[in-house]
Amino acid sequence: MSGNATSDNGTRPSGTRAFSPFEWMVALRYLRARRREGFISVIAGFSFLGIMLGVATLIIVMAVMNGFRQELFNKMLGLNGHVVVHSLDPNFGNYDAIAANVRSVHGVKYALPLIEGQVMVSTPASSTGALVRGLREADLKQLKAISGNIRFGTLDGFDNKEGIAVGTRLANDLNVKLGDQVTLLTPRGASTALGTAPRVKRYPIVAIFEIGMSEYDSSIMFMPLAEAQRYFSKPDSITVLEVVLDSPDEVSALGPKIIEAGGSSVYISDWRQRNATFFTALQVERNVMFLILTLIVLVAALNIISGLIMLVKDKGHDIAILRTMGATRAAVMRIFFITGASIGIVGTLAGLALGVLVCLNIERIREFIGWITDTELFSPELYYLSQLPAEMDTGETASVVIMALVLSILATLYPSWRASRLDPVEALRYE
Repeated sequence: MSGNATSDNGTRPSGTRAFSPFEWMVALRYLRARRREGFISVIAGFSFLGIMLGVATLIIVMAVMNGFRQELFNKMLGLNGHVVVHSLDPNFGNYDAIAANVRSVHGVKYALPLIEGQVMVSTPASSTGALVRGLREADLKQLKAISGNIRFGTLDGFDNKEGIAVGTRLANDLNVKLGDQVTLLTPRGASTALGTAPRVKRYPIVAIFEIGMSEYDSSIMFMPLAEAQRYFSKPDSITVLEVVLDSPDEVSALGPKIIEAGGSSVYISDWRQRNATFFTALQVERNVMFLILTLIVLVAALNIISGLIMLVKDKGHDIAILRTMGATRAAVMRIFFITGASIGIVGTLAGLALGVLVCLNIERIREFIGWITDTELFSPELYYLSQLPAEMDTGETASVVIMALVLSILATLYPSWRASRLDPVEALRYE
């Protein structure tokens, strides 16, 4: 018997150094499938698959929800200002002077005088409701969500054309193309002795845009500001002044400065107030999904515990021989720790690789699944976006990986400790 074996006088064996090649060799041999341990290997395989799929699913879902939120955020704020300046006076007449003062505030990108009004749009083929936004050509070109996504026509000379720009979905709904005429009807017409008469006027389509957000592409049209003032009977007046900031997160700091620049006759609202319910709901859904999907990783970690406990039970004879030959309790514990941790670590890394791969090709995968199943996944009418976005956050992805590694390592501690406490005499008594 080796000199390192436990003696009757209680001499403590020196054992091998921690995580020595010998311990790695034994641990990795226990991971290999053998006919006698087939069921244990199946459990280990399911543990690996569970952790891999759990980590990959967490990464993919979080990335898609981040991308979904960011895309909606960019498109909604790309079309609407970060801050909206309203006038206490029903007649917002001195808008150019106020806009110039607001533009002088450090952190303000631009301020856009705007007229908004609901209309009924009709053609011989169809009719629908729409929102008209009256903007100057220079201001409309500053909205990159519009000017950068013109599919047909041009915004050049927009102020002088007395035409309108419409979204692709609205054009499809009305069955019109570039150059066709549409009829706009609004109750805000001319005042007569009998009251306000509706105003009806025909306009040619001079541009067709596609933002990529179905709600906007199907319901918004743009008109030159001067023409919108005439159409809605608001001469020398606007509805609101939309202000775009260098950073949307600076709303709190710049709000008081914008009010001060605008004067005592104005008040403001910002994107947080106008979209608070929507973005709060997205954040709550995201947090709940994270908690639910974390349970997948937790279940896989519990599979590691059950698999290792069964392995310890099956390897009782081997553990007794190792202890008799001089292996310390710590060495035995490390052997089974390596066995279990290897499943968790390799599964986590495989899940990370799978998650990143899917996120980088999410749109192609969506199109392929849609083609195979002959269905439209993530309909733009329901999800507002024409493409499925995925935006991975480095910190969030790292936290998912760290969480999976910690759960996997914690799952190995109890079975490894059980293995180290096995009494070699009891294990060999009935051999």
